[in-house]
Order: sequence, then C-alpha cells, then structure tokens
Amino acid sequence: MTLRLVNPMDETLRSRGRAAPRLDTLAMKTIGLLDISKPGGKYFLDRLEVLLQERAPGAKVVRASKPTFTKPAPDDVIRSLVESGCLAVVEALAD
Repeated sequence: MTLRLVNPMDETLRSRGRAAPRLDTLAMKTIGLLDISKPGGKYFLDRLEVLLQERAPGAKVVRASKPTFTKPAPDDVIRSLVESGCLAVVEALAD
C-alpha cells in the first residue's frame, strides 16, 4: 500500500509570511474561539472556554461561527473577531 500525503490547501500561490509572535500569557487577554460549523466543534470550544477561564485569570473569550466549513470565514466574521480585540483565535476543526 502506498502512502500519499495531500496538502489540504488549494494551489493558490501565497507569499511567505512570518508567524505572529506568541503571547506571553493568556491571562487578561481577549481570545477568539471560531467554530467552523462542523459537527462537534461547539463541544470542543465549550470545553476550551471553560479551561481558558480556569487557567488564564481575567481572559475574555469571544465566540464566532462560520456559516459553513466548506468556505473561508467571511470578512464580517473575521472583522468581528478583530474589532472585539482578539489577540489570538482558536479554530475548531473537530467532527
């Protein structure tokens, strides 16, 4: 049996960027939780929100959802996370 690795991204050419710097702490930070609307994602993010509240004192959690997992997040969803002051976003890819 042959193992074939497939890149999940499309063939669009993208310029190389730099990763955002890591936050020194999550305490007192605004963290976005983005549900991509796949089954199970909500439960994962619900649990993650509880853990953030327990382990990152004063962290604010902002929730957002994509209308469908089959397309990139619409500009208004991304804008809502940015305007909410999110310094980091966790995307739920769970099934």
